[in-house]
Amino acid sequence: MKTATIVGILLIILGVVGFAVGGISFTHEKKDVDMGPVQISHKQTKTVPISPILSTVSLIAGVSLMVVGVRST
Repeated sequence: MKTATIVGILLIILGVVGFAVGGISFTHEKKDVDMGPVQISHKQTKTVPISPILSTVSLIAGVSLMVVGVRST
């Protein structure tokens, strides 16, 4: 397989995952008070959105690289 075909497949997978998931969420535990045996903390969830425009560009680039990889053989 050509390098363009492999990169195209990876970009297509990345674009589909971007559309399916919509964002990446992660949880961070933050300490508010730490006085000896007394500890008060809370969990904070943050979400990093993945733009649908970025997913679309990834899909278009992946398909075009697949076409270039197939035509060059």
